[in-house]
Amino acid sequence: MLTIEEYASYDATGLAELVRSRQVKPSEVHEAGVTAVRLAGERLHASAEGPWDTPLDAATDGIFTGVPFVLKDLLCHAAGVPLHLGSRALADGTVFDHDSELMARFLRAGLAAVAVTKIPEFALCPTTEPLLGGPVLNPWNPAKSPGGSSGGSAAMVAAGAVPIAHANDGAGSIRIPAAHTGTVGLKPSRGRVPIGPGVQEAFYGNVVEFAITRTVRDAAGLLDAVHGNLAGEKYSAPTPVRPYRDEIGGPLTPLRIAVCADSWTDRTVHPDVLRAVESTARLLADLGHHVEVARPALDWEEFLAALTVTFCAGTAADVVPLGEVLGIGLSSAYFEASTIAAAEAGRAMTPMDLARAFAVNNTISRQLAAFMGEWDILVTPTSITPPVDLGFFDANDPSFTAQEWVRHIIAPNPTAALYNVTGTPAISLPLGATADGLPIGVQFGADIHREDLLLALAAQLEQARPWADRRPTLHVTNLEEHA
Repeated sequence: MLTIEEYASYDATGLAELVRSRQVKPSEVHEAGVTAVRLAGERLHASAEGPWDTPLDAATDGIFTGVPFVLKDLLCHAAGVPLHLGSRALADGTVFDHDSELMARFLRAGLAAVAVTKIPEFALCPTTEPLLGGPVLNPWNPAKSPGGSSGGSAAMVAAGAVPIAHANDGAGSIRIPAAHTGTVGLKPSRGRVPIGPGVQEAFYGNVVEFAITRTVRDAAGLLDAVHGNLAGEKYSAPTPVRPYRDEIGGPLTPLRIAVCADSWTDRTVHPDVLRAVESTARLLADLGHHVEVARPALDWEEFLAALTVTFCAGTAADVVPLGEVLGIGLSSAYFEASTIAAAEAGRAMTPMDLARAFAVNNTISRQLAAFMGEWDILVTPTSITPPVDLGFFDANDPSFTAQEWVRHIIAPNPTAALYNVTGTPAISLPLGATADGLPIGVQFGADIHREDLLLALAAQLEQARPWADRRPTLHVTNLEEHA
């Protein structure tokens, strides 16, 4: 029998090897996983659906066969499993009769889905505190936010409930919760992972699909399993030269690395975050890389203004039709105040507003591309603050205008959305900690389609400064004691 302690000590690659070598039965792993997910769901309030006694039907010969897995309550969907999108408007759930392409690839990889994790309403916030079901707690400190919008998935991985959790990212929604929970958050390049067939793009190409993991090798292995173009997709990416798992663990040619710890606004970078970035820069230099302080010549205020347009227009495109179909309009009985503000602002925008925003985004993309022509990697804080208190981002506060709300949620993570707008890959790694032990993530960005470079460097840093064995205060091995 696999104990919870044993189960939680393995990453997905390790669990799959136990199953493949017949050291344990898939049923033993499933039993331990369901118990762990139930404990995390009850104590951290991370689940929107499940756990289920029987996992979704997955392949028995995949790279991660038998590994328990959870889905985020957004975009990627499984046949027969309700999605709520974190909204009271969909409290009863909407059910599809088919798997999305990414879900089918997860199942072919052997991942045994057992639950759905919470998100903020429509994934529009960097914390996970929906009115539908209440806030998800950070396992490192339950008074703190786990980040968002993939906060439910991040909390599950950090607490040891699952080693891999589905996540997606429209303005930092993989990387921010990874930074605040001590996990690994890779945002792939636009087009690397399919989002269809139900949609061609989300938020004008800003949203990408992937996962949150505990180790770099799991991120590499999963990307090998799910990447690749799907016929009819609006965006695509070239096939990698070799498997991503082959990129990790070997010697790495010294890289040209730019480091920028600025806030890009009038806000102050928290001293503990600054120390984490500076410590990372020293480590990179010690590993033989060429490290300099440098930053791309971007107008962040112009970038934020354009992002506000696409944020609001994208919200309106999703929320207004839903309100009409359900016959509820934009009622505050069903939608949170910030959702309503953004949807109303987006509905009032014109095609010219979007055209001007797209023009700015093109300028930003060209500027970052020129910068990355000189550098292999750009290092920044994932967030300029450690995990914030629950309630710091109140998505139901009606005092915010749409413009004020977007600034409120974007400014603490000033470079996260840069990689969504430009379509370039980025990864957050848990390389720092506050004085009282809360995790701090450092973000690494690369040129378009260079996930290979990010994963190779991430593996080198993981070996130099290991993090997988760190455990938060609330972990599945002790959640019953804390109940």
